[in-house]
Amino acid sequence: MVAAIPADAQWLDRKTPGIPRTADGKPNLTAPAPRGPDGKIDLTGVWNGPVPELLLDPANEKPSTNAIVRQRTAEYWKSRPSYQCLPSGPEADRSAGWKRILQTPAAIAILNDDLTYRVIHMDGRQLEKDPAPSWQGYSVGRWEGDTLVVDSNGYNDKTWLSRYGQPHTEALRVTERFQRKDVGHLHVEVTYTDPAAYVKPWSFTSDMALAADTEMLEAICEQTSDRWDGTVSDATGAGITVPREVLAKYVGVYNGLYGGRKRTIEVLFSGEQLVAKITGGAGIDGGEMRPLIPRSQTVFEGVGIGYRFIVDDKGEATACDEIHISGDQRFQRQRK
Repeated sequence: MVAAIPADAQWLDRKTPGIPRTADGKPNLTAPAPRGPDGKIDLTGVWNGPVPELLLDPANEKPSTNAIVRQRTAEYWKSRPSYQCLPSGPEADRSAGWKRILQTPAAIAILNDDLTYRVIHMDGRQLEKDPAPSWQGYSVGRWEGDTLVVDSNGYNDKTWLSRYGQPHTEALRVTERFQRKDVGHLHVEVTYTDPAAYVKPWSFTSDMALAADTEMLEAICEQTSDRWDGTVSDATGAGITVPREVLAKYVGVYNGLYGGRKRTIEVLFSGEQLVAKITGGAGIDGGEMRPLIPRSQTVFEGVGIGYRFIVDDKGEATACDEIHISGDQRFQRQRK
């Protein structure tokens, strides 16, 4: 039997102690960043932020790396560690989301809402040259002015660098630069260096906000993706045939928001195949390309996401709905 937990027991409306407040009692998130007894910026707090935007360049991938990315994409990314209820390790998405940071002079702990954690050692130790591979790697930090610089290595090769399937080897080295701009804002710059998988290092940034006057709840993976069946090629074979003259009426640029961010969907032909070039999420060659596999004359499958074209009485598309499990997002067609 499972007992319900009263909302009061989750501390979701408990005031965060020790933070500056405005005259009306609200958290003053633009006040100067707090400092610890040692004078260093204190990163302690519960933080949350959106998934970082990545600029992924296939030309920077070694041939073997690119082959892995293509295979994982064809399988709808079902082997992603988090979909297998395994730790995400250094994956870019884990640089955001809900986390609690606890800081002491000797070590900084980062506790994630999925109950994984990592420790950044601040006691002057150096990274081992040949560490035993682990899911979370090993991290050492130092202060450069008000910026916390963290170097990490020792990752196993079972984790990904992005939700889009970018792999890494055990030679991976990660450098992070944490900057608490003020009470309420934390900026992180992350650089991946893995000469065995990529031509040159690549980077992204993540911005998080202090989750004041609330609490972080656990987010547990309870079912893996083992039951996911099929590949993109299977879906393509199961598609119906829509006349090209009908598909041509959907070609165009659609603008809207997803996750509070601007996103553009450019629908175009690639040979006889209708595809969607998406920018504002992951940037791959200037835009993430998704084949649109017709399920009806107006509904298409696009690698795990559905697309529905809204048409006028002449069959011309006026908008496009991107269909997610969390709900539909409408994108209006840009006027010519």
